[in-house]
Amino acid sequence: MMKLLVFLICLPIFTYSQDDLLDEIDSNSTGNQYETAAFKGLKIVNFESTKLVAKKELNFIVSHRFGSVKNGIDDFFGLDNAVTRLNFVYGITDAINIGVSRSSLLKVYDITAKYRLLRQEKNGFPFTVVGFNAILVNTALDKDTWPLLEFKHRLGYTAQLLISRKINTDLTLQLAPTFFHDNFVIVDEQDNSQFALGFGGRYKLGKRWSLNADYGLHLNRASNSPFKNPLSIGVDLETGGHVFQMHFSNAQAMNTNGFLGQGEGDWSEGVFYFGFNLSRTF
Repeated sequence: MMKLLVFLICLPIFTYSQDDLLDEIDSNSTGNQYETAAFKGLKIVNFESTKLVAKKELNFIVSHRFGSVKNGIDDFFGLDNAVTRLNFVYGITDAINIGVSRSSLLKVYDITAKYRLLRQEKNGFPFTVVGFNAILVNTALDKDTWPLLEFKHRLGYTAQLLISRKINTDLTLQLAPTFFHDNFVIVDEQDNSQFALGFGGRYKLGKRWSLNADYGLHLNRASNSPFKNPLSIGVDLETGGHVFQMHFSNAQAMNTNGFLGQGEGDWSEGVFYFGFNLSRTF
């Protein structure tokens, strides 16, 4: 499995270039047969979108996810319990991105690769298809609690296919079949290898605003698991080289294995989290 994932991450897949972010916003195509501007951000909310960073550009994303709003003013609606993720994404080509990030929640480091396989055409192929892979290290696992813990138990892997279609100028929908594997799981009955199906979309509200939402359906969660499927909704604001994303989610973790496998919030009980992503392109 490890060799396969490393192979996928290193897979070189070349395709056509992307326009500048601002040029994409008001156009359906680059002037040729390809659709553009399906998404403003690299993420819908939790799930990766089919957008990639352009060749030789560096994207820096600062993400915050605060504590549950349920406790109200006692912890300032969760702002006292913020977690942070710092993420750098670089465009090797217009179709291949690599990234590295660090999350304060569980002190997770991850290395990612994102690569475009197919591209939606105006009068041809109906979808954009992008692959996403990640290798993560959970450095928060405590050897005093688990004396037999080895480095391999800290590792996790993600393999994901992102399939989007820009329906019209305002609406884009995405499907994301996902495989993720954690060498260590908290719930004994939970399989280490897990499967999920992600659904998401973006609806353009104005030139710079959009409404975004995504949902992850876990397909083999253990019956006694306390974790929930992640449901998230938010808005994107594009301002020049920045994309500012504000959202609510019932999952506090911001990496794929975390929000799909260990989302603790429950919308029906008022346990959900406010967060935002701030993205800057260099």
